[in-house]
Amino acid sequence: ACPKGDQAPVQQPAPAQILPRSNFSAGFLAMMAVVKYVDGLPLARFEKVMARHHVDIPRQSMARAMIKLAQALQPLHNLARDTLLEAPVIYMDETTVQVLKEPGRSPTAKSYMWVQRGGPPGRTAVLFDYDTSRSGKVPLRLLEGWQGYLMTDGYEGYAPVARLPGVEHLACAAHARRKFVEAKRSSPNGKSARADYALDLFARLYRIEAKVKDASDAQRFEARQTHSLPILQKLRAWLDETLPLVTPRSKLGEALGYLYKVWPRLIRYTERGDLPIDNNLLEGGAIKPFVIGRKGWLFSDTPAGAHASAVLYSLLQTAKANDREPYAWLRFVLERLPLAKTVDEIEALLPWNTHDQDLAMNLAAWE
Repeated sequence: ACPKGDQAPVQQPAPAQILPRSNFSAGFLAMMAVVKYVDGLPLARFEKVMARHHVDIPRQSMARAMIKLAQALQPLHNLARDTLLEAPVIYMDETTVQVLKEPGRSPTAKSYMWVQRGGPPGRTAVLFDYDTSRSGKVPLRLLEGWQGYLMTDGYEGYAPVARLPGVEHLACAAHARRKFVEAKRSSPNGKSARADYALDLFARLYRIEAKVKDASDAQRFEARQTHSLPILQKLRAWLDETLPLVTPRSKLGEALGYLYKVWPRLIRYTERGDLPIDNNLLEGGAIKPFVIGRKGWLFSDTPAGAHASAVLYSLLQTAKANDREPYAWLRFVLERLPLAKTVDEIEALLPWNTHDQDLAMNLAAWE
């Protein structure tokens, strides 16, 4: 300002922040999110980690910051859903989550995270959505307007969406196999000739899939038609012969009944070379990290916290599915999202639109 007072002081505008008027930097917010949603460390433990370094940040402040952060990142979640619905095949599953302060519900009531994975080649989206219900209305809402192949387990809640025009339903072979593993474990001395027979046939099917894992869709289709179908025919003949001989309430009876129920959907993967045999890509890549994290943080305090977790799990798991290092990608996004003014500028921040060298240069600039 002019020393004589002829001009008012000029103040430099504050740099754009993902959380305006917050003391939390983009780097610290990215660290908090990755620590909880990738590494499975609850904020209560992270608070103690910070305290050992003489940094006092109450977990309540961190939790509020995570909710605000998820709200700021919601546009990326919306764009990732648009990409998901371009997929010819979508994997879907659900798992429980406890929310203590859900209006009108008991703190012990079960709520659900619905998880979906899919997208065009090179653009894999993994999306979590929180809902209090496990009814078939939820997948109807989440997949509205979509057509393609839907891979799920045998839960009947997916039946409404599977009946829509253009939706073809696949059943997970790993779930069917798992029932026979449980039957074998429950038998005396862990031995069951009948369960072993089914498990041997499933093993042969999976060996075929392992051999053609890196083959073209046409080669995989040929292998399934030539080698997998005869094994499935043998499994079906054994199923029809054995089902009437086993009590339905036994573990083996439950396994046989489940296989019989899902059979028409279980064999459909042989119709094409690009269809999956099971839902393991979703369960191992998205459901498992969530379940491991849930063992640490146990519950969400409010619905807002559960929705925030859904957004942050979605984006970080999507980053991993596209081979982006989660912390480097999220920090890159948090520094640039406040400057993005158009949909195209926001879309450029999605994991498949970023590059490793950009993320590395961004980190190096702060060292």
